[in-house]
Amino acid sequence: MQPREDRATWKSNYFLQIIRFFYDYLKCFIVGAAMGAPRKAVVPMGKNTMMHKAIQGHLENNPALEKLLPHIQGNVGFVFTKEDLAEIRDMLLASKVPAAAHAGAIAPCEVTVPGQNTGLEPKKTSFLQALSITTKITSDTSDTTEILSDLQLMKTGEKVGASEGTLLNMLNISPFPLGLIIQQLFNSSSIYNPEALDIHRKLHSRLLEGLRNVANVCLQIGYPSVASVPHSTIIGYKQVLALSVETDCTLLLAEKVKAFLADPSAFVAAAPGATATTAAPAAAPAKAEAKEELEELDENMRFGLFE
Repeated sequence: MQPREDRATWKSNYFLQIIRFFYDYLKCFIVGAAMGAPRKAVVPMGKNTMMHKAIQGHLENNPALEKLLPHIQGNVGFVFTKEDLAEIRDMLLASKVPAAAHAGAIAPCEVTVPGQNTGLEPKKTSFLQALSITTKITSDTSDTTEILSDLQLMKTGEKVGASEGTLLNMLNISPFPLGLIIQQLFNSSSIYNPEALDIHRKLHSRLLEGLRNVANVCLQIGYPSVASVPHSTIIGYKQVLALSVETDCTLLLAEKVKAFLADPSAFVAAAPGATATTAAPAAAPAKAEAKEELEELDENMRFGLFE
């Protein structure tokens, strides 16, 4: 059996490990510790004083690490990675498990008790009524207590009371997500709020919104622009196509629509699963279908312009 290393040796190895991680990995998250982490990352944990000491002893080689020190408070750790930070963030958020609500804990989310047959014996009714829960006694094979309607037991940020915690445990409800909570992220020499990982999505959304507004204004006032010309072209094409369908004048792009209106049964017969009963629809429904097709084209080609 290999002898266990003494505390001084363990501390020395821990400091060396932390420093090696800062050499090997340029990116990391500061997380509130609870559960595991994805395989694409390394999660060293330890006392805050040891983390401070390890980083302070390495500032001469990497002064940027000093930015981490103010954030090492409470039950925290590091998640070191060489992968894309957004990808690891999503993995961390997905690796949470349900946890019980213990008295004195702060609720990270709203907790609602659904209406249900609790399976509890009738003598528990007084306990439920003390929490302002409306109940009744249900008699099937045996008498049990039923909660008649959903009840919001606590709100986000509220402290879990002894009665609320007892009730949730009695009902086998584990309402809180337990996992690693991302507090800050460190990339090379800068520290950011984790919301910065979503900035490209927000910028993309705002850019599309701006383009839609510009195109909408240009179409309304009849002023062509790079944003509005594609929509103007599509609108013009649909008008020409509709005119061709209603008159003897034809063009290449309208021939398929006219062929369908002239003999809808040919298209139905060619469709998968077509039957004899559907082979000859009336001409009026065929025109209606053609109109619906044009309207669908209208919706598909607007690219959400007026949404």
